Amino acid sequence: MKLFYILPLLLLIACSNDTPIKETPMTRVEIAYQEKSRFIESTLAQAGIQLQSVHLYLRAFKQAQKLEVWAKNKQEVGFKKLLTYDFCAFSGDLGPKRMEGDLQIPEGLYHINRFNPLSKFHFSLGLNYPNASDVKLGHPTKVGSDIFIHGGCASVGCIAITDDKIEELYILAELARKNGQKKIPCPIFPFPLTTENIQLYAPTYPNQVVFWKSLQLMYQEFELKMKQ
Repeated sequence: MKLFYILPLLLLIACSNDTPIKETPMTRVEIAYQEKSRFIESTLAQAGIQLQSVHLYLRAFKQAQKLEVWAKNKQEVGFKKLLTYDFCAFSGDLGPKRMEGDLQIPEGLYHINRFNPLSKFHFSLGLNYPNASDVKLGHPTKVGSDIFIHGGCASVGCIAITDDKIEELYILAELARKNGQKKIPCPIFPFPLTTENIQLYAPTYPNQVVFWKSLQLMYQEFELKMKQ
């Protein structure tokens, strides 16, 4: 199944405050497909993953400033690492986002909940920030919102991976959605949450240790059960 068969699936416009520019959706999406279809097809084929069954798992590490893209055929259990993208910009420090305007990239368990092919940052994928934990632990009235993985090279709490790389990720995410994946996980961790790493960073970030330990189980579950 070639990518151009699912081109209409990319014509969905979603977003809130990531204001789209005025442009016909076909224009930008078509260009991205023309530039990236061969790369995506070959990358998936090398991993033994079919276009018509690809599912994704994303995870980000703030200290290393990396966004990992894991993929599998939907009938399989284990994910294979497909791609790794560098953050093009970084804001804030290690530790979760707790207030609008604090410049923090969030930390926690998130998933993709919005697709915007007309973002002012080229393409953007919205995260479900704030999640229940953020609402509980964050500022009572100004916890913030609108956190994205997007193009460009600027960040005030979002993950920017350049226009070139967001095209690849956006198309992969649309493939996964078309294949029935309702939620694409995207946990954001400060670093690999091993016990050794938590102990290493604890003296510098003592107030974050309890929170990081609360995320450790999900990190370990993926490492032990969900990856090939």
